[in-house]
Amino acid sequence: MARQRSEAVAEAMSKAHNIRNMCVIAHVDHGKSTLTDALVYKAGIITEQQAGQRRFTDSLEAEQEKGITIK
Repeated sequence: MARQRSEAVAEAMSKAHNIRNMCVIAHVDHGKSTLTDALVYKAGIITEQQAGQRRFTDSLEAEQEKGITIK
């Protein structure tokens, strides 16, 4: 189970001083989505089981179907 409830995350993100932007740059198939899932897991937003499987950054249906990030 994730440590943070969605309401708590939404509340924290409503305060500008809590927001952190990040950028992950790497070649194709070098683990950008996997790294992002691991960071989101460590932040308590997704479960350990979802990390690496959830592909948190792949929100488009085509991305989920193909298993790649299109953006």
